[in-house]
Amino acid sequence: MNILEQICADKRIEIEARKKVQSLEELQVKLPTLGKRPDFVESLRSTPMGLIAEVKRKSPSAGLIRDQFRPSIIASGYEANGASAVSCLMDHKYFGGGDDDFSEVRKAIEIPMLYKEFVVDSWQITHAKTMGASAVLLIVGALTDAELAGFIKDIQVLELQPLVEVHDKEEMLRAIDAGSDCIGINNRNLKTFVTTLDTTFELAAMAPAGCTLVSESGIKTPEDVVLLKEAGANAILVGESLLREEDPGKAAAHLLSLI
Repeated sequence: MNILEQICADKRIEIEARKKVQSLEELQVKLPTLGKRPDFVESLRSTPMGLIAEVKRKSPSAGLIRDQFRPSIIASGYEANGASAVSCLMDHKYFGGGDDDFSEVRKAIEIPMLYKEFVVDSWQITHAKTMGASAVLLIVGALTDAELAGFIKDIQVLELQPLVEVHDKEEMLRAIDAGSDCIGINNRNLKTFVTTLDTTFELAAMAPAGCTLVSESGIKTPEDVVLLKEAGANAILVGESLLREEDPGKAAAHLLSLI
């Protein structure tokens, strides 16, 4: 079992337990009271290169990323320095994230938020809506075609944006076949954790016309951003390289400085 399979297996157990504490029906009762969140794709497209800046404590590949971790301060810094959206990790076991971090960030910023999670159950999608997300991550490599299509529909019904993540040509074709209009190309292989920007360079040309293309992971320098833009990316998702800097917000501004 690779790390993605292990995370998803653990996630299914976690979500079954959470559903016993708060049922899908209990979440759905909240929906009519929720205001509309800012549009995710519109925000990404409003600048020459959209930046989804990430809030996370740790990861299986990097370990602990940041000692002094105050989600609201980090996210506010991102917003003040040109980020189009903020991604917040929901997984606690492997990434140190969760509801508390998401809520803290949501209260601190106005820009859209991505519910960054290993989605294996529609309960999570409704939960994302109640938490104030504008977009929900779907990982093609973790889902069957039927699950992918069903979750995309569930997300759209709630007027959220699915960000459909792929890593290779087969997954890209599956995302396209499912009707994805916002595709994230993860430069990190979630099965091996090998990371290379070549993944975006190879897959970007496959993106359908009009698709919003996001390059994710392994993006460290302003020069990287220029190359990704030239390859066809409309936005980037960056976490670790920003969070390792003393001031992640200023690091975000620097990353976009050549665009």
